[in-house]
Amino acid sequence: MLDVNIIRQDPESIRTMLRNRNQTDERLNAFLAADGEWRSLTERGNALRKLRNEVSVTIPKLNGSDKKTKIDEMRAVSDEIATIDTKLAELDGIRDECVLNIPNMPHHSVPVGKDAEDNVVVMEHGSIPKFDFDPKEHFEIAESLDLIDFERGVKVAGSGFYVLKGDGARLERALINYMLDMHHDQGYREIFTPAVVNRTAVIGTGQYPNLKDDMYWLERDDMWLNPTAEVPVTNLHQDEIFERNELPISYTAYLPSFRREAGRHSDTRGIVRVHQFNKVEMAKFVHPDDSFTALETLRNDAEEVIRGLGLPYRTLLLCTGDMGFSAAKCYDLELYAPGRKGWLEASSCSCCTDFQARRARIKFRPEPHLKSEFVHTLNGSGLALPRTMVAVLENYQNKDGTVTVPEALRPYMKGQSIIG
Repeated sequence: MLDVNIIRQDPESIRTMLRNRNQTDERLNAFLAADGEWRSLTERGNALRKLRNEVSVTIPKLNGSDKKTKIDEMRAVSDEIATIDTKLAELDGIRDECVLNIPNMPHHSVPVGKDAEDNVVVMEHGSIPKFDFDPKEHFEIAESLDLIDFERGVKVAGSGFYVLKGDGARLERALINYMLDMHHDQGYREIFTPAVVNRTAVIGTGQYPNLKDDMYWLERDDMWLNPTAEVPVTNLHQDEIFERNELPISYTAYLPSFRREAGRHSDTRGIVRVHQFNKVEMAKFVHPDDSFTALETLRNDAEEVIRGLGLPYRTLLLCTGDMGFSAAKCYDLELYAPGRKGWLEASSCSCCTDFQARRARIKFRPEPHLKSEFVHTLNGSGLALPRTMVAVLENYQNKDGTVTVPEALRPYMKGQSIIG
């Protein structure tokens, strides 16, 4: 969340930011109104407490009616303080709710734009493949090779779920292991976290309340199915203070992720938009001075995964209107899928500055004698598996209906070079 002092001191900058992010200023106005009343009542309450303390010292020295009068006056003061405290608690709740729903401030390098049409293509890598046959879409390939079973996925869990079979399951497992090994070599420490998280965790990384309708909620336990490994990994250090020499910290983690995709409609067949998917995540905790340099490193680490697979891709710098709630700057990596004849987002690499660290209370101490400060957090997919699978199947398909296994994955499939 944003520092409330920044909101107080420069509300017009916040108003402009909200407009650039396609959001109304309703919550900003509600915060300013509640905060103004809160500060006024706090000042009044402090003055009354001071008066009560001063008068309480003199009461034992009084006699008769004077003493009774002062006691009655202080009783009224105490009643007013109690009323103020009740109102302050109510205003605290309003302020907290407003601040939790105000997104992060974009970095000055982020282009102002309304939607995905205003994103900036930073680079393209690799050539779009040319085939001497009409390339098929991934679901056609997968069904003909018996790699994915959509009907039984629906039977077991419902629409938006699927079953990987045989070499389809092996290919996905190979991709996961390939990514984890590459991130290990890049300097990330591998961890495996719970796949369910509590309310504090989804608040900490900004999914709650902003994306609560897009997550699966376990009502009985007030727990949430992991929407992205960014949530449990970042919250590992909730309420902790690092020493300066411990930074930076880099993690990688594989976890299944779950999304309701609330309010969205599947515009394609297959596994492009599903409710459960695997993902390999990267996360970093860094010194504030290093965060945007670290973002470029994080982005390159994700791109290295794609280059190793030999897939054509492009990198986009997202505009203000298309950027995630917690991000101050974000790159999307898109893979080309020749069967669909289009681009698919497979990774988002974000610098969240101190936005998540404030919510999760993650700090570092610059020097032993100095006050602690908030770290900066970063996260990126390296990569999301369904769309990577789509790109592999469609880019490596052959005229005879088989699929060539990318060389980087063959060691993870016991040397197998063809899926057929």
